[in-house]
Amino acid sequence: MRLTQRGALLALSLLCFALVGVALVSQHVFDMQPCPWCILQRIIFLVIALLLLAGAFVPGRAVFVVGAVAFALAGIVTALYQHFVAAKSSSCNLTMADKIISGLGLDKALPAMFEVKASCVDAAVDMLHVPYEFWSLGFFVIVAVAATYALSRR
Repeated sequence: MRLTQRGALLALSLLCFALVGVALVSQHVFDMQPCPWCILQRIIFLVIALLLLAGAFVPGRAVFVVGAVAFALAGIVTALYQHFVAAKSSSCNLTMADKIISGLGLDKALPAMFEVKASCVDAAVDMLHVPYEFWSLGFFVIVAVAATYALSRR
């Protein structure tokens, strides 16, 4: 059984939505409170999911898939910044992540999903001995590579 280009884009979109679901379960069930950079990564995953969903159904899908890959690359940078810079800072208040989140108004519109609840130092946790942001990083890489591959396949 071969996966079509549309099927691949739908699967990747579903993966991104599922990853945000996992982050919400981590927050609301396991009390892993998010920092601004965690929330920004959620937003990026949702944007990627919507772009891939559009790419699956709208003619001229290349522009949507290229946009999704660009956001995945931004997600990679965000995860790396969170790990190597923000998580080592005692305060991550009023960073670029905070400005984007408050500028979009998502923290006020959907606080259960987008409200910042912890500092970057407090939010630095591991899952299976791997920093949480590295899981995010790995999935951003997977999405970027898979979307690029799906786009190249006809």
